[in-house]
Amino acid sequence: MEAGGTKFVLAIADEHFNIIKKCKFSTTTRQETISKTIKYFKENRVSAIGLGSFGPIDLNLSSKTYGYITSTPKVGWQNINLVGQLKEALDIRIYITTDVKASAYGEMKNTGIKNLVYLTIGTGIGGAAIQNGYFIGGIGHSEMGHQRINSHKDDLTFEGICSFHGDCLEGVAAGPSLKARTGILGEKIPSDDSIWDILSYYIAQAAINATLALAPECVILGGGVMEKSNMISLTQKHFISMLNNYIDLPCSVEKYIRLPTVKENGSATLGNFYLAYSLFTKK
Repeated sequence: MEAGGTKFVLAIADEHFNIIKKCKFSTTTRQETISKTIKYFKENRVSAIGLGSFGPIDLNLSSKTYGYITSTPKVGWQNINLVGQLKEALDIRIYITTDVKASAYGEMKNTGIKNLVYLTIGTGIGGAAIQNGYFIGGIGHSEMGHQRINSHKDDLTFEGICSFHGDCLEGVAAGPSLKARTGILGEKIPSDDSIWDILSYYIAQAAINATLALAPECVILGGGVMEKSNMISLTQKHFISMLNNYIDLPCSVEKYIRLPTVKENGSATLGNFYLAYSLFTKK
């Protein structure tokens, strides 16, 4: 179950992680969206659910609000006991994590790489890191999308769209920032427009920060913004310039700064299958 701020993706797999059934629907009100989810899993019974959700979410097992979507900017979804409602209705084991952590886990399982950082650049921006096959984090989950970065020289007057921080990474590089600057949806902006160079400059900074802080084997960039044909090459170019040969990469930049390997935005779905299976197999 991928609970996204824009859409929900529900899927069922067999024991070999092959998709048997899948559906998508828009994320509307919490009542309507959660009711659709419960109905789907009542009609299609499963052994366990892996749930990757937009957030922030409370992942602290000892917290009174474990499994809640907390201070999200998405209107009407603040302080929702998502896991509690699903468990009460379905009486099932649920592994909850962030949507981007689920994507990172899916990429780890698909590639065999056990040290990686995954950044999703879409409606919002999130990040997750896996080291030696395990998620890293303390009392909660990382919020890589809200890190501070330097402004592009041609973007100094843009104040950013983040309702909490203004011009943090998400505020200046998430998909909605394109329309905020230009009045045009990102998918309608030509690939040769200079705005893509600005966004890739910001995303490259996030990749630099992840590289120097966590020393992964690769940085994977997913999300709708990265689907623009030239975004990955622009980001690689800025990354190399910013790194300035400070450290040696474990591979070529084309392999180090890369797109997801699971097709059709399926990294989170695959990761959720594996996380659900981990619950099913626990003694």
